[in-house]
Amino acid sequence: MGFAAFIGLMRLLGVQRASGLGGWLLRTLGPKTGTQKTVMRNLRIAFPDMPPAERERLALDQWEQTGRAFAETALMDQIVAQDRIEVVGLERLHAIRDSGRPVVFVGGHFANIETLAATIIGAGVPCQITYRAANNPYVDAQIIAARARYGITLFAPKGGDGARELLAGMARGESVALMNDQKFSEGPEVTFFGQPVNAAPGPSRLALKFGTVLQPLSVTRLPGVRFRLTVHDPIALEKTGNRSADIARGVQAITRFIEDRVREHPVDWFWVHKRWPDRVYATLTETDQAI
Repeated sequence: MGFAAFIGLMRLLGVQRASGLGGWLLRTLGPKTGTQKTVMRNLRIAFPDMPPAERERLALDQWEQTGRAFAETALMDQIVAQDRIEVVGLERLHAIRDSGRPVVFVGGHFANIETLAATIIGAGVPCQITYRAANNPYVDAQIIAARARYGITLFAPKGGDGARELLAGMARGESVALMNDQKFSEGPEVTFFGQPVNAAPGPSRLALKFGTVLQPLSVTRLPGVRFRLTVHDPIALEKTGNRSADIARGVQAITRFIEDRVREHPVDWFWVHKRWPDRVYATLTETDQAI
């Protein structure tokens, strides 16, 4: 009931006020939580030469972005209907749609990730959207219903069943969309901001298996609860006969793409996630660890 009441309140407020309320709440409360330490450590790893005061400001601003995105999720159908998403490279999505062949969409947790799925579906591309089901089935049903309001009906839950659905979907010519910027301990080790990270090999495996490309997308937040989504040049993967090495190169290419986008718009990224392995955090000084 609580989550349904939250969605109802956000929809009652409308896009501008709901986004503003969400941003104000997390900008106020976020720095008081234990997650603030993770945010500051991540910023220290990514931007070691950034003045401390600037990192503090960036941490505060990213909390506001996260709060806005959370509140906006309940209103994505209105955001789409009000034409608040500007798309750069829309012709690439139309070309994918018209080709009848699948691609593997990849992206990261920037600005509001729901804009990515909404734009893919809005362009008419048949696409399986991966997602992590909420622990509470009632909340999960509410999230699925909210997404259905802006056209998302093909879901592939993370895990074994979801992987089978992705394979079956791609065999039917459906594309898949995956986020690839969070920690995946079983994945190959690649470099992110000059430090080792492990990232999921799934997108690269699928692209190689079906002989298709990785299609990167990114989104940045604009003033007035507006967004600019960019359909970037596709990443073509090479088959050399060494499958493990081919997958690792794909994972590194995606990770490099994510890093480039973070450097361009650091405030838009999801800094609250513990992205690096423990050994990287352990290299920080005692002062940095305490931040």
